[in-house]
Amino acid sequence: MSLLRTLGTVLARRSPLARPPSRAVVKCLSSDAASQQQGASGPSSLHAKFPGALEASFVTTPKLALPESIEPIPIYRVMNSEGVIDDPSQEPNLEQATVQKMFRDMVLLNTMDKILYESQRQGRISFYMTNFGEEASHIGSAAALSLEDWVYGQYREAGVLVWRGFTISDFINQCYGNAEDQGKGRQMPVHYGSRKLNFVTISSPLGTQIPQAAGAAYAFKLQPNNQRCVITYFGEGAASEGDTHAAFNFAATLDSPVIFFCRNNGFAISTPSKEQYRGDGIAGRAAGYGMAALRFDGTDVFATYNATKLAREYVLRENKPIVLEAMAYRIGHHSTSDDSTAYRPAEELEVWNTVEHPIAKLKHYMLRRGWFDEAKENEFVKSVRKQVLSQINQSERILKPDWREMFQDVYAEMPAHLKEQLRAMEEHVEQHREHYPLKDFKQ
Repeated sequence: MSLLRTLGTVLARRSPLARPPSRAVVKCLSSDAASQQQGASGPSSLHAKFPGALEASFVTTPKLALPESIEPIPIYRVMNSEGVIDDPSQEPNLEQATVQKMFRDMVLLNTMDKILYESQRQGRISFYMTNFGEEASHIGSAAALSLEDWVYGQYREAGVLVWRGFTISDFINQCYGNAEDQGKGRQMPVHYGSRKLNFVTISSPLGTQIPQAAGAAYAFKLQPNNQRCVITYFGEGAASEGDTHAAFNFAATLDSPVIFFCRNNGFAISTPSKEQYRGDGIAGRAAGYGMAALRFDGTDVFATYNATKLAREYVLRENKPIVLEAMAYRIGHHSTSDDSTAYRPAEELEVWNTVEHPIAKLKHYMLRRGWFDEAKENEFVKSVRKQVLSQINQSERILKPDWREMFQDVYAEMPAHLKEQLRAMEEHVEQHREHYPLKDFKQ
């Protein structure tokens, strides 16, 4: 019986109902906001100290937090459709040479897209995706970054590579998958990559690059005196992938200096935004994860530049992530496998392809500054067309990569099982040479 009495005494001491909490415990659970907020009193003045919501206050009546009661995040704009700067204080004050490079890089991308799209239609390459209508979001953001910053793209950020120095031959050799392709013909067309330009090779599955970017940024943060950030691009459709949510949470909780750059172009393949999600776009999700956000006009190259520059400064100064949402409109089809006329009206498309086109806006701005020469720009377009067509003719003649390279570059040293597979493949090809177009491959 003495053992039972002792056990009962111990349990009574541990029971929360056995005795009132100490003052220290009360202070841990709630703080009297009346001492901090003049005029506050009563139960509603207490702030909870639950681990999951440290800043929330207690109230005595229930109130639903409805999405319609929250103001939509505004869209930051610098330049209107006529090329006029709405607020002179937001003029980025870029040099004439920089603005002209912005314009010409957008024109180069637009011109190359048209020809390569037709190349696919002619059966000369297997697949292609254009960047029509989104040129400003590529060039504006790329111009605001350091060349040392790492880029994780999705598949519609070719303009970032143009800005960084990826050449016409680099683009076309990749699309044709020949021996001069830096990816050695292992990827679908438009899946670019460049170690020299710190542009991580694109992969087909949606969203996989987003957690990778968050992890890379965290690794950079751990390096002494880090001055590099990571930017990852994705569409609003890819934001519905689980990888995106995991990346947001990872970056927010571990404070990774990463820029999540969402290109909200209105359509995920053939699905309009209004059918993809509810709520205030993609930037509206940032607060729920504890991240900063900025939404801007993605057809305005200066708004894109200013927003990305601000974001880069923020993530490096604070060692925290940010969500950028570039509002734009995908003028072209999703890809050569898509027909966008089936799900959107031609009249809507015409507005974005003329009045609201990013190249037209920048042209208006340059005309106002006296920086635009119509004759010179026409010559530039002709020159680009000539270069692209000439390179296509060359790229078609270049041999395909050595098929043996499919076994390489996975390990620093080829393991035994791959050596055995390579040996077996070589024997097979040698025995059945007549069935393989070996003359088309580099030996």
